[in-house]
Amino acid sequence: MLLTRGMQRRPTDLNIAGAVDLSGLGKPATPPASRSTSPYVIDVTEADFEDKVLRASLQVPVLIDFWADWCGPCKQLSPLLERLAEEFNGAWILAKIDVEANQGIAGQLQVQSIPAVFLALGGRLVPGFTGAIPEADLRGFLDQVLAAAQQAGLPGPGGEVAAPVVPTDPEIIAAEDAMGAEDYAGAVAAYDALLNRKPGDPEAVLGKAWASLLHRAVDLDPAAVIAAAAAAPDDVAAQTAAADVEVLSEQIQAAIDRLIGFVKRSSGDDRTIARTHLLELFSVLDPEDERIVTGRRALSNALY
Repeated sequence: MLLTRGMQRRPTDLNIAGAVDLSGLGKPATPPASRSTSPYVIDVTEADFEDKVLRASLQVPVLIDFWADWCGPCKQLSPLLERLAEEFNGAWILAKIDVEANQGIAGQLQVQSIPAVFLALGGRLVPGFTGAIPEADLRGFLDQVLAAAQQAGLPGPGGEVAAPVVPTDPEIIAAEDAMGAEDYAGAVAAYDALLNRKPGDPEAVLGKAWASLLHRAVDLDPAAVIAAAAAAPDDVAAQTAAADVEVLSEQIQAAIDRLIGFVKRSSGDDRTIARTHLLELFSVLDPEDERIVTGRRALSNALY
């Protein structure tokens, strides 16, 4: 699934080949002048992000390319993005953001390696992919972007700007506001309120599972949690916590293997807790991911 509501993305282990770690990023530099003359490729800064990206995305999709002049993989991906932006003739806009000069917005979106591509669609931001991906994969991604834009009713180039799509359920609005403020407990409560009113609502079920995961694990030290799990292989709390941080670190297969292994060697309440926890983690991941399909089958085999 390409799009999730707001910034509630599903970890998918998207291609990070050739991505460059930003942990050693230095002080902001002066942004270079634009290297493209295309009207569909624009340089964006923190000062004009809202106007050039969010407002523009009410009309056409805007792909945001986080890059830096010293980044080798960026020099592979950026020219490809620019060429395709020209080829698509305004069906989408490429917004280029130099992370050296705009560290604030890169930090706010938790950009940890580059090149990193985000999508702005209907005034909302969605993570796209990280790393220099092949042209065939990029074209497939763009097909999804344009299909989503059509589904969202964006008017396209030269059309009248549509109002952003907003959720109708007040609990969803409250949950999104809480997620934006990193109040994950508040988001869980809002989703619970919607589920009380609309039992089984799929958006609330997914949203609650994702908010619950963040509430449990976003502030944990992954190294310490993994070490604690290694020291206590039969402790269900230690194993489920380790699976949580692995999912948030996009180590999807490791989390699945960990909990299925625990299910195989445990019994009683501990086994039930591990099984239920893994099913909840499955719910926040992409159901079409082959690892999830295989993981569900492996869980069934472990139980029976």
